[in-house]
Amino acid sequence: MTFVIKAPVRDVEAREFVFTAVKTMYGGKHIAAGDTVYVFASENARGQGLVARGVVTKAEAAPRKRGLPRQTPRVSIMVRRAVLAKQPLGRSDLKSFANWDDGRPETELNFKFYRQATDKIAGISEAAATFLDTFF
Repeated sequence: MTFVIKAPVRDVEAREFVFTAVKTMYGGKHIAAGDTVYVFASENARGQGLVARGVVTKAEAAPRKRGLPRQTPRVSIMVRRAVLAKQPLGRSDLKSFANWDDGRPETELNFKFYRQATDKIAGISEAAATFLDTFF
């Protein structure tokens, strides 16, 4: 499967990224070693959006907190960077794609990342992955 992650990235040129206990939505809890992941440096943490594509080398569910009956699943992952993005793609580029039923990959990304702007891991369609590949 193919996933996207939007989270703080300290060093966008690092060979490996480690993300701890990241919220999952839209199938993100199914991320596993060997999956492709597109890394977005979160604008919430002064990032610039799409920075890299890589392969998940380790994925494990974060333990749930005791006493909280309803919790969004969280996952910790390690990602080996394969390639850096050659073009920017962030919130400002995707903001105009807000017709949720148009089927465009840009709209899918806007919906999954920015309709609810929290950092997260999400599964994406093959069309969205093909679109993101044009930025490398």
